[in-house]
Amino acid sequence: MLKEIRKILVTSALPYANGPIHIGHLIEYIQADIWVRFQKQRGHNCHYVCADDAHGTPIMLKAQQEGITPEQLIADTWTQHNADFAEFSVSFDNFYSTHSNETRHYAELIYNRLHELGHIHSKTITQAYDPVKEMFLPDRFIKGGCPKCGATDQYGDNCEACGATYSPTDLINAVSVVSGETPIDKKSEHYFFKLSDFEVMLKEWTHSGHVQKQIANKLDEWLEAGLQDWDISRDAPYFGFEIPNAPGKFFYVWLDAPVGYMGSFKNLCDKSDLDFDEYWAKDSTTELYHFIGKDIVNFHALFWPAMLTGAGFRTPTAIFAHGFLTVNGEKMSKSRGTFIKARTYLEHLNPEYLRYYFAAKLSSQVEDIDLNFEDFSQRVNTDLVNKVVNIASRCSGFIKKRFDGKLSAQCAEPELFQSLINTNSEIAEHYESREYGKAMRTISALADKANQYIDEKQPWVLAKQEGKDEELHAICSVGINLFYVIVAYLKPVVPEMVGKAEAFLNISPLTWPDQLIPLTNHTINKFKPLMTRVEPDKLAALIEASKENLKKKPALHRTKKAKLQTTERSEMIEFDDFAKIDLRVALIEKAEHVAEADKLLRLTLSLGYETRQVLAGIKAAYAPEDLEGRLTVVVANLKPRKMRFGVSDGMVLAAGSGNEDIWILSPDSGAKPGMRIK
Repeated sequence: MLKEIRKILVTSALPYANGPIHIGHLIEYIQADIWVRFQKQRGHNCHYVCADDAHGTPIMLKAQQEGITPEQLIADTWTQHNADFAEFSVSFDNFYSTHSNETRHYAELIYNRLHELGHIHSKTITQAYDPVKEMFLPDRFIKGGCPKCGATDQYGDNCEACGATYSPTDLINAVSVVSGETPIDKKSEHYFFKLSDFEVMLKEWTHSGHVQKQIANKLDEWLEAGLQDWDISRDAPYFGFEIPNAPGKFFYVWLDAPVGYMGSFKNLCDKSDLDFDEYWAKDSTTELYHFIGKDIVNFHALFWPAMLTGAGFRTPTAIFAHGFLTVNGEKMSKSRGTFIKARTYLEHLNPEYLRYYFAAKLSSQVEDIDLNFEDFSQRVNTDLVNKVVNIASRCSGFIKKRFDGKLSAQCAEPELFQSLINTNSEIAEHYESREYGKAMRTISALADKANQYIDEKQPWVLAKQEGKDEELHAICSVGINLFYVIVAYLKPVVPEMVGKAEAFLNISPLTWPDQLIPLTNHTINKFKPLMTRVEPDKLAALIEASKENLKKKPALHRTKKAKLQTTERSEMIEFDDFAKIDLRVALIEKAEHVAEADKLLRLTLSLGYETRQVLAGIKAAYAPEDLEGRLTVVVANLKPRKMRFGVSDGMVLAAGSGNEDIWILSPDSGAKPGMRIK
């Protein structure tokens, strides 16, 4: 029975062309690359394309600062990005740029089709305008005091101090980050995509298996709130594609960025025998997958499928979102040396260490993963060097010295060999479903089985005994054959190491090991170290090289900055206002997960005189079983709030910086349920 050959197109989110790749970016490209390599190893026609995201105001301004053209800036960045990806073995079939004729063609085609069908309209809006630079300002190019909490030096769309979102016009003493001047209001005609025209389609599409359940639930918040028209135009000066029949108006970068997937693939088609329409036509039967970060799901899972549908193209088969990277449990930090650029990493450590570590941590869930340096060293040293590489190292010397590099004529343990082959379906399912951590654990268990076999047979003892050559030959040949299977399973993750293993084994490139048979009467080459251990001094040097002294940011404009610093932090309240708050100690009698909620736990609280149910966003810090029997402080007279997951009758107070660092009272604190805090 012939295996069906799948036709698959894979993309990753486009790196922005105004800065270097860092290890946080690499989660996505490594995750996608492993999946692509797995599909190709299985014999499927899988194509992986990407491109630099080359348009927008930041590109234009950075080029001005460096005294070069935007075209030169994006060309230089493309060269750097391409080199970094290549050294991390990210195997794009085509790495292109959105600033291309192909992307322009499809951006204009999609726009024109949407316009003809009435999905585009224009209206005059008022925007912030820099009178010195004579340009309209994106939200992120305006700073000022947060209108909610008063924190200074906040961007024009959200506050990093309190998390509030707002309009740039709401900022206190707003200034342009380009010139330091106060923005003025100015009217301009803009073009909008009627996203609401596709509301019914999107509600069905997002719940039809195209996105992870967690993402579908998040998108429901947008859909339930009502889809707003999407501003797809920007005014000159702007680096991008001019909108057809609209002089001085340019496509917003997020319109042509996903179109860059089409542009890159069309460029690949023109260089090969691939048919573009076979993969993008409305009736396409091929598969299309986007790997993206969780922060851009709205663009990929709402705007993009709506644009494609309206323009008569197919929509993605699935969108795979992943979480962010933390380092040693915290956000990447320049002062701690944990904001690590890809190039800096490459100057100190083997890139396949990181590929394996990410694989060991990744799952199909939208979860942040942590790069813990101690765990990083231990996993690489234990799993790859001490377990996998050690199998070949323990057996190859005897084969080379005692048997002229030739394996035995028969496999002495056919059932053991076949047991490793029989695991292929389980491992394949883990790779297919992006459960790489499970795949690595399964493969590691096979390496344990191989090492256990060698430990039991003790070839080093037999080598010293007379008349044991045949047995020694058989045992070491079995060891080499078990190694042969294990490295085949690891090929999507550590392709460079496996390439060295293929050279050592003297074999053709490994395909998926479902049909492998033992190597017998086969000559292997001299063993050379396939991977060395992580060296602590090199890891320390990487951290040191990544540190940057965080210099105080220069004032955008002295007089404006001075005003920001004297702004009141928030609206002042009277003591009588504060006295109204009734703070009570409560016993957590029961804690449970809230279905489909990322951060919430449902708490049943005893105040001594009554019981309350409160929804608390502390799931990142506590498992439900860890909370029961503890005490907490509750705002007891807060008006009940109806939330999506139920009614919350009060508010739990906790201390800490957030996420996992949240603390509540222990049961032995001396407080009693119902006790009022004054």
